[in-house]
Amino acid sequence: MERWILISFLVITFCFSHHVVCLEWIQRVRTSPQLVGDNMSFTGMHSFVKIMKGAANECDIVMSLNVNQRCEFVKNTPDCSQEDGFINYPFLTFCVFSSQLLPLAITLYAVWLLFLFLALGLAASKFFCPNLSAISSTLRLTHNVAGVTFLALGNGAPDVFSAVAAFSRPHTAGLAIGALFGAGIFVTTVVAGSVALVKPFTVASRPFLRDMIFYMAAVFWTFTILFKGHIALAEALGYIGLYMVYVATVLVSAYVYSYRKRSINGPTPVHTPDLLTSDEYSEGLSRSIQTYEEEYQPLLPHTLSTSQIFLGSLRPIDSRKWRRKAWTWRIIKLVKMPLEVLLLLTVPVVDPDKEDHNWNRPLNCLHLITGPLVCILTFNSGYYGFYLIEGEFPVWALVVLFGALLAVIVFCTTTNEQPPQYHFLFSLLGFVVSALWINTAASQVVSVLHMLGIVFSLSNTVLGLTLLAWGNSIGDFFSDITIARQGYPRMAISACFGGIIFNMLFGVGLGCLLQMFHGSHMVKLEPEGILCWVLSGALGLSLVLSFVLVPLQCFHLTRAYGIFLITFYFIFLLVALLTEFGQIRWGAP
Repeated sequence: MERWILISFLVITFCFSHHVVCLEWIQRVRTSPQLVGDNMSFTGMHSFVKIMKGAANECDIVMSLNVNQRCEFVKNTPDCSQEDGFINYPFLTFCVFSSQLLPLAITLYAVWLLFLFLALGLAASKFFCPNLSAISSTLRLTHNVAGVTFLALGNGAPDVFSAVAAFSRPHTAGLAIGALFGAGIFVTTVVAGSVALVKPFTVASRPFLRDMIFYMAAVFWTFTILFKGHIALAEALGYIGLYMVYVATVLVSAYVYSYRKRSINGPTPVHTPDLLTSDEYSEGLSRSIQTYEEEYQPLLPHTLSTSQIFLGSLRPIDSRKWRRKAWTWRIIKLVKMPLEVLLLLTVPVVDPDKEDHNWNRPLNCLHLITGPLVCILTFNSGYYGFYLIEGEFPVWALVVLFGALLAVIVFCTTTNEQPPQYHFLFSLLGFVVSALWINTAASQVVSVLHMLGIVFSLSNTVLGLTLLAWGNSIGDFFSDITIARQGYPRMAISACFGGIIFNMLFGVGLGCLLQMFHGSHMVKLEPEGILCWVLSGALGLSLVLSFVLVPLQCFHLTRAYGIFLITFYFIFLLVALLTEFGQIRWGAP
């Protein structure tokens, strides 16, 4: 029964999320008395209005205007007002900050961007992934199915949500392409090369060739669509379908491998997952710490009051763990602490490995109020949350009242010690709320990067292949290196390739599908200059080289090959940056 409820809920949630009202932005009146002044002649005003009319959909040219014209240009250009989210960065940059304070604004954006990347990683690892694990446990999925579905979604949540957010706006689609291709070449060269440097090993031949073939197919398909300049509905659905074929291939290969192993060695109770990630390994490491900390538990049973349980659950810092960690970890923990407390107050987490499944009666009852409130205030930038029913009563207040009613019912019908039978439903709530938090942070990341591209006259592609790709992949880099050092390099390589296949196929497919549901039957994907082709060619070349050279080495990754992969990435990055700044002109006479 629980499995059917979960499946029905997930299907309904997925279908409902696509029926979003597309808001049309109304262009403001271009005439303004502020344009007429002592410092502007009639000729200057006429040319300025002409620029505004000719570039109604180009916010990128704002830096080419005079300083005293930029604010009015931003106000009257629809492209500068189409930033989905809660912050209008062009208006904030050119109207709130003066031209002398522009360096300060850029510095604040850089700090804000780092905080957003921390928020993406925290929400995905501590809240999104555990709830996905709880859902897969409730559905009784095998390790292979969970690894290529829910676990892949959990690990690739920042990349996928960033791509979906970028594809939702035509002028930032280059960010998605740059980020997906940039992350792909970063993971397959720098991350894989670093793993080989740390721990030379022999990679599993069949899974390696399988993942390489599917990823090359996804890259070639995306390259073809970029060459065409648009993607149709059937092609977007084909991305999702190709990933389903990949999942089926993983399951069939795992079954064949298990069958052959049983026929040779006989039945064995040991099960080896086909795809593992760093999160699974980190959970294994944390169990030894939990066993050590159990020594500090009181010998005699002690019953905590409801208030003590609630306050104890909001403590994100463990004093014993704090003393064992380095000072760098402490600084990052202090920076993340306000965000972690906010997520603890709004996102329920169900842990099937714990005896009580992480049941916290007062906090979970509060989640019934704060969780739906976050959903209504973050969905579609809060448009529905502030909608007035009959012009008087806001929707968010109705959600709070309904949530408070549910919280009172749950609080009065449950106890602090025993979780209720419907506790698994909180994993669904946590899944939805954490997904919306991640989507909100990803939208802000895309908006900030687009703003930085406007100020520094950088294309979305170069921002995607550098800042966005690095920010989303740096966590995988460190975790995979840690796994390799502990003696599990095969696990690290499996996490590398399995994740980027999911990110590419779901990032492009789902992002384009969501834009099509807004009314357009075809999504334009026009490459931003020659840099997009340089990026595509470099990624394709790296994959072909790995596909040829690794089998020639009998699938043994040596330190020399790791150095080759890392060198290849830095050569590509140098060529890409020189191309962006016009030092290399491909095909120029």
